[in-house]
Amino acid sequence: MSEYINNREYRKNTLKSILTQLHEGKTVDEVKGQFAQVFEGVSAEEISQAEQALIQGGLPVTEVQRLCDVHAEVFKGSIEEIHRPVDLSEIPGHPVNILKRENQAIQDLITQLRTLLSDDNRTAFVQGLDKLYLGVDIHYKKKENLMFPYMEQYGITAPPKVMWGVDDEIREMLKALKDAPEGDLRQKAEEAFTKALDMIFKEENILLPILLENLTQDEWKNIADESIEFGYCLIDRVPQWKSGQPASEQTTRSAEGAKEGVINLPTGIFTLKELECVLNTLPVDISFVGKDDTVRYFSQNNERIFPRTPSVIGRNISNCHPPASVHVVEKLVNDFKSGVKTSEDFWIRMGNKYVLIRYFAVHDTNGEYLGVLEVTQNIAPIQNIKGEKRMLSD
Repeated sequence: MSEYINNREYRKNTLKSILTQLHEGKTVDEVKGQFAQVFEGVSAEEISQAEQALIQGGLPVTEVQRLCDVHAEVFKGSIEEIHRPVDLSEIPGHPVNILKRENQAIQDLITQLRTLLSDDNRTAFVQGLDKLYLGVDIHYKKKENLMFPYMEQYGITAPPKVMWGVDDEIREMLKALKDAPEGDLRQKAEEAFTKALDMIFKEENILLPILLENLTQDEWKNIADESIEFGYCLIDRVPQWKSGQPASEQTTRSAEGAKEGVINLPTGIFTLKELECVLNTLPVDISFVGKDDTVRYFSQNNERIFPRTPSVIGRNISNCHPPASVHVVEKLVNDFKSGVKTSEDFWIRMGNKYVLIRYFAVHDTNGEYLGVLEVTQNIAPIQNIKGEKRMLSD
């Protein structure tokens, strides 16, 4: 038996078998014995491969997501942390350092909220809960929009899908606490807090080792720079991390050279700089997905409703949405490609904003499908318009 125990493929298949048994209804206690017998330790990469194999084998992402909390308990304490020689968590401003600082802040706030709950201080608890929800949302958005795209580029797609689904569950659980009946509040709060703390464990013992194993210094620098778009979770005094590795001079020269070019259109001409500024001046957010279903472009006006960063360019549109809603996106794109639909509108409330999201199938003059245009606008100010205005404002 020993000749197989050290075989990586055998270990991966055994790990997959354990997850499958849990899916079929076995308890954690029933599989712990198998786990201890076969593994002395298991890397985060092997967990990633096992989840990937389950999904590729036909197990829905939602099922793997349902197992996430269970197998986290099995693996807890058994995951070998994969670190580079330099501990990046010790570098101020580095994304690893920021993620761990934010996680510690989340843990500290949850501890405070538990105390407020035990003291029956409902008012202070609700205020702290709002703070936790807003912070967690920022933290998860950075992970989903900045880190997951790089994992996907390296072919690691299962962990992001599973983790994003659990992120959404935590968001909903925290949001629901504000309206929870008094008799259910403590139990519901503890369930939400436990799930959020489990996510911290998964980020630091599964997500980070995978990222540390794969990402280059330039990619970490991109994440650090683009994090400013989202802000930070429950922390301040965030220093700028300088990687010490300048961007490619050739890339810079090429980009500057392109900006000097002229774009000829059937109804006029733009310099590249003019076109970029015009698109960014429009009072709407624009995103374009090519016919290969990858994100090609997004505008950057001053009041963008949904954050976008350059890391989204080249990302498959199915990976840009939570698992719970990705089927809606995929159906819409298929309807556009087949010609069943040419447009679709959605509208949602976001605080004091009333957001209209419009999707259009883009075709050339010959009717060939080129992709999808998304146009997003806060229409709340427009709805308030009354009467007429014929004079200039003072």
